[in-house]
Amino acid sequence: MNYTYKELQYWNDKIEEIVKDFGLDYYPQEFEIIDYNDMLAYEVYLGMPARYPHWSFGKAYDRLKTLYQYNLTGLPYEMVINSDPCIAYLMKDNTLLLQILTIAHVYGHNDFFKNNRLFAMGTDAKYTVEMFKNHGDRIREYINDPSIGYSEVENILDAAHAIKLQRDRSIGIKKLTNEELKAKIIEDYKSYENNDILKPREKKEIGNIDKIPLEPEEDILGFIIKYGGLSSWQNDILEIVREETKYFLPQIETKIMNEGWASYWHYNILKKLDLPQNLYLEFLKRHNDVITPLEGRINPYYMGFKILTELEEKHGRKKIFEVRAMERDESFIRRYLTKELCLEMNLFQYGKNDKDYIIEQVSDEDGYKEIKNTLCSSCGLGMIPYITISDMSQYNKTLILEHTFDGRELDLNYAAETLKYIVQLWQHKVILKTYVNDKLVDIVCDADKQITYV
Repeated sequence: MNYTYKELQYWNDKIEEIVKDFGLDYYPQEFEIIDYNDMLAYEVYLGMPARYPHWSFGKAYDRLKTLYQYNLTGLPYEMVINSDPCIAYLMKDNTLLLQILTIAHVYGHNDFFKNNRLFAMGTDAKYTVEMFKNHGDRIREYINDPSIGYSEVENILDAAHAIKLQRDRSIGIKKLTNEELKAKIIEDYKSYENNDILKPREKKEIGNIDKIPLEPEEDILGFIIKYGGLSSWQNDILEIVREETKYFLPQIETKIMNEGWASYWHYNILKKLDLPQNLYLEFLKRHNDVITPLEGRINPYYMGFKILTELEEKHGRKKIFEVRAMERDESFIRRYLTKELCLEMNLFQYGKNDKDYIIEQVSDEDGYKEIKNTLCSSCGLGMIPYITISDMSQYNKTLILEHTFDGRELDLNYAAETLKYIVQLWQHKVILKTYVNDKLVDIVCDADKQITYV
């Protein structure tokens, strides 16, 4: 460690002055200096100081530690959580310059957490740490309850984790419940029937208003909690997983923007810091390491930084603050990834042709549009299959799921195993409708978890 804590405080104070001059709006910031073992643990727990116990966290820790020990992966320079105050962890082994850069980077994330609309509508930063601690305490109570025990809790968590991302994709928008929707349909029908001007000659049919759900339901865990037959403690565990997933959704939906925003600001803040020459040279190298393009995949730091930099050059800094507040990755890419940037970043699209991989699109006049569409459809929750509940039999509670097919087929083995988890929670037959080789296929999982294809 080539620095003292007093030096870090000195540089943090200077950075915070510049941050305020730039107009960033952030939560009170707290830093913790941790070693690589702590960073490994925080990384698998996604930065949370407290979470409930589950084997998947231990598995992730063991895997990450092994990769790190054999120099097959590195660890993040920092980790930041969306909380008020904002908590950030800095690696003790970082050089002084790297600590300065990561402190500046953290303030960018902090500002993004506080001001992007998805975080504002989807999370309550003031109660973040308290929420995760409370969830951990409740899970441990169930584990320690002699009538429940670890195995029963683990089984529910396993199933909940398998489908936790199958939920509402419109962050912050309140949807009508089935009961509210039913009441609205009846009210609209009565208004229509009583309006002699609008009323058609043919009688308007109200349809089956007792159907559940009345509209396709995205939130599978929420549906099971409401209409399933689980006990109160089992439903409570599902609700815990559901709440924590809701907390992480804005981060999933803004990975490129968030990292690009933090990279943009660490770069501009450090240019204002009047660094000594030896630190400035390291700054340039470290910054270039962060935003370097990656082979065969997208570096979110690089793409976000390039788009924001071009936006600022063309439209001024006020514009990027507006973009930071309103967009998510999909809309950010669709609106602001230009053909010139695609060419500069050498973006191309490849696919599999029999046994070989071939380049399908390059960033020319037409190709860049296809590349942009592919990026938009596969970023954020676009990488998760879109599956909704379309019907529930009121006779035998068979659950009908539908996969919205967009050209990407499901991995049938994975889909079948996931259906078994849904049956475990639903306790009745579940049918998933999807397309395979352009043909509609029903994947049926009965109450005994036996899979058939129809």
